[in-house]
Amino acid sequence: MSNKSGPIYFVMGVSGCGKSTIGTLLARELTVPFFDGDDFHPAYNVTKMAAGEPLTDDDRKDWLIALNKLAMTHALKGAVIVCSALKSDYRAILSEGIQDKVSWVLLEGTFEEIQQRLNARKGHFMPASLLRSQFETLETPKKAITVSISPTPEIILRNIMTRINKE
Repeated sequence: MSNKSGPIYFVMGVSGCGKSTIGTLLARELTVPFFDGDDFHPAYNVTKMAAGEPLTDDDRKDWLIALNKLAMTHALKGAVIVCSALKSDYRAILSEGIQDKVSWVLLEGTFEEIQQRLNARKGHFMPASLLRSQFETLETPKKAITVSISPTPEIILRNIMTRINKE
């Protein structure tokens, strides 16, 4: 989907793949607002994840609906929203009513690569112990701009923009 017809970019992937970093850069490049999906989690979800418990689909539902409302609010002018969006059911909720406005950007890395990042990360509520469950939950979208997280953030951004400009 091109930027012309899809002004909402959901940057997705497992915890620690760089969604916030890349999402911020992408929003700046596209000159649209940036939103970190983590900021919209209810306190209960944050507490549960911080305790090392994976969220259930029920836990995620209100959060996904809130992010969908946020996306709908920005559907005309565009936005970049970062959210794990691990399952196709979650992506259906996120894009409900605005499917033609949404593009997915999947940040892809190996378990070992991301585990290393999570172990080095300080001050985030999501513990590295939940990474395995995220990889097990991830359903790769059929239509997405998929990029490797191995290069620098600037190169990742360039790879994303190249794909956006081709579509």
